[in-house]
Amino acid sequence: MRADYKPERDAAPYRGLSYWHDTVVDDLSPRPALPGDRDVDVAIIGGGLTGLWTAWYLLEQNPGLRIAVLEKEIAGFGASGRNGGWCSALFPRSVASLERAHGRDAAVRMRRAMVETVDEVGRAAASAGIAIDYAKGGTIAFARSGVQLAAARAEVAEAAHYGVDLLESWDADRVRAAGALGATFDPACASVHPAKLVRGLARALERRGVTIFEQTEVLDYAPRAVTTVHGTVRCENVVVATEGYGARLRATKRRVLPLYSLMIATKPLPDATWRELGIEHGQTFTDYRHLLVYGQRTADNRFAFGGRGARYHWGSAIRPEYDRSPRVFAHLERALENLFPSLTGQLEPEYAWGGPLGVPRDWHATASFDAATGVAWAGGYVGDGLSTTNLAGRTLADLITRTDSDLVRLPWVNHSSPSWEPEPLRFIGANAGLLAMTVADAEERVTGRPSLAARIMAPLLGH
Repeated sequence: MRADYKPERDAAPYRGLSYWHDTVVDDLSPRPALPGDRDVDVAIIGGGLTGLWTAWYLLEQNPGLRIAVLEKEIAGFGASGRNGGWCSALFPRSVASLERAHGRDAAVRMRRAMVETVDEVGRAAASAGIAIDYAKGGTIAFARSGVQLAAARAEVAEAAHYGVDLLESWDADRVRAAGALGATFDPACASVHPAKLVRGLARALERRGVTIFEQTEVLDYAPRAVTTVHGTVRCENVVVATEGYGARLRATKRRVLPLYSLMIATKPLPDATWRELGIEHGQTFTDYRHLLVYGQRTADNRFAFGGRGARYHWGSAIRPEYDRSPRVFAHLERALENLFPSLTGQLEPEYAWGGPLGVPRDWHATASFDAATGVAWAGGYVGDGLSTTNLAGRTLADLITRTDSDLVRLPWVNHSSPSWEPEPLRFIGANAGLLAMTVADAEERVTGRPSLAARIMAPLLGH
């Protein structure tokens, strides 16, 4: 295992953000900054997928709109370019939780919208001429203990109850992860190269007349105005699309908590190894542990594998040094070897990276719009944003243009999450939750029964 986990190449600063950034075709040079005050129809704060998809679908509604995207770094700098590459139908709130809050019909409509979004991302990328290594291979979730097998069977039963997700139950002879007693298979997931998606979408938007100002930090926003370090953008509508980085803005500081997720990518492995492991191109994988892990087979035959485990930082701090934790990277390599012991000593991680994702207090994502002020916002994806950003972009476009559609009646529209507690309660609670999930996995290994700690935490985690 390499101690520093850094790529062996002389890369521009933004190349080193992740494996994904290091393998896109463009040179990642920043676009020009905002040159001064400007008037537009729509100002979008954040050059990630939420903001870019919103611009894309706004132009579908009204090609004549003047749209400016304001980005502190470069398009795709944040979670949109660094994530696990899962274009899935996952949503941070469970279907049962959505049903309790909004009713069965609304919960089913939300699930159906998420499942359909997986295909929409592939369709929209193709229509924009963006090659994103899209391969809809589904997700395998391994059950590696009796407790996990019971959880897998319960999930299949719940999917059948609601009748939207086509979740399958696989026997042990169909999976090859160590100790697997079975698995579930969800066809509603595609693997993608996230940086190719977000960077390609930015270029496609420029061809359609959108102006993207990079190296332009937003200081504050108000109805019909966004203040940056380089001037003020006056507009009819403001779209706040900052996800975890919203913790840096005064107006959204306690709306979202930035929680770090970290990843490693190995060197490419031979096709014969992948056949032995039973993982095909386009397939993503995970298991039923509580401290989440997620992986995929990349288009160039690497493992891209990530998970939680990095602690929350005091005051919702976001710093470059938090993107890398040797302790967490070592944990991820051990976890991958534990899943596939035949690879022990052969993985050779070549890349390691991380970044903050956005967590709302009730783990309930939203796409919202205040017609009186003209301010729209979306986020709180809790790591499930690669597809949800697309649904958010379509929804915000309909809300802003006052288009009556099924999307604007989905239950996440205009959902208001409570604010996170002030420090030190936020620090204590967030890190206690992380510890509880670690304890829950250990508890289940020792007792062979569902974790009491996980049961206590479940209502706080959207279950």
